[in-house]
Amino acid sequence: MVYLDYSATTPANKEVLDTFVKASENYIGNPNSLHKLGTDAKNLIDSATSQIKEILKTNKEVIYTSGSSESNNLVIKGVCSRYKNRGNHIIISPFEHSSIVAPVNYLMDRGFEVDFVNLDENGMVDLNHLKSLMRDTTILVSIASVNSEIGLLQPIEEIGKIVKEYPKCYFHSDMTQSIGKVSVPMDNVDFVSFSAHKFFGVKGVGVLLKNENIVIDPLIHGGKSTTNYRSGTPALPLIASLSKALRLAYNDFDNKYNHVLDLNKYLKEGLKKYSHVFINSNDHSIPHILNISVIGVKPETMLHALEEYDVYISTQSACSSSNTVSKAVLNLTHDEERAKSSIRVSISAITTKEEIDLFLEAFDKCYNKLV
Repeated sequence: MVYLDYSATTPANKEVLDTFVKASENYIGNPNSLHKLGTDAKNLIDSATSQIKEILKTNKEVIYTSGSSESNNLVIKGVCSRYKNRGNHIIISPFEHSSIVAPVNYLMDRGFEVDFVNLDENGMVDLNHLKSLMRDTTILVSIASVNSEIGLLQPIEEIGKIVKEYPKCYFHSDMTQSIGKVSVPMDNVDFVSFSAHKFFGVKGVGVLLKNENIVIDPLIHGGKSTTNYRSGTPALPLIASLSKALRLAYNDFDNKYNHVLDLNKYLKEGLKKYSHVFINSNDHSIPHILNISVIGVKPETMLHALEEYDVYISTQSACSSSNTVSKAVLNLTHDEERAKSSIRVSISAITTKEEIDLFLEAFDKCYNKLV
């Protein structure tokens, strides 16, 4: 099997699974209980939280969630509910994940105004246009650090500086596709979302990092738990495993990145000979994601053709609808044919050159059959 859909999800690392099992077996108490078993469980969570802050070099509050979709909903709805007296204006980019777009649409139905910031010819946020959109009633700007389809890495630090000129507005970045892969500064970001299953963690746990001086309304009410902003019995085994996955992701970080970069270059070189193949990812994309279009071939057709060779890639983001037009590719290329035929190959630090060779071999057979 050749798995090249790591941006959708990653297999859980065995060490991470061992941590999950040991925490489940050895820490049976509810972390909110006052007895020793509860205290032991709470101490393990506190240790995991401290490790997460240390790894990410942040003093932000750690709110544990079920994943990035919940984290994104929590910050968007939580900020807009809490600060609706300040204003009703939200700014996002055209590259946002569906778990950003859907809650924003929900708020639009309730009187909030939304603007999409323009992109330049490389797909980068137009900082001058962002400045022109900002106003006194803007209370939230939400822009992902890395687009999940094309891999474009946005100038998060510069965007944050612009937002900070408006003290009534907060800046959120969905960093689901960058945490564990590339370094993105968080100093000028008020909220950060990410999920463990994107860096070889267990599915079902994520984080919302929040500047401690900011208060938001929770999505789930019912008691304090590990934070006032997310009620429920803390998922100790998931939390401990997330911390372990994050630590492993940042071990030997530079060498892992360079390995992925080399594979990305090798893959692009192997695709250059095909006249109907266009590479949509550009020099601003992280090497973990390579988006291409095979003109004249539907994405799902190519996906299933490769599947016959036990090769697994993706069409759009795993959370997108079945719409065959990639909005991200259309926004970047302004070419409907490329948007109709785009596929995503996503690689990781455990991907091998041999796997890329097998992909290219299978792709060649599928291309010659379908084009």
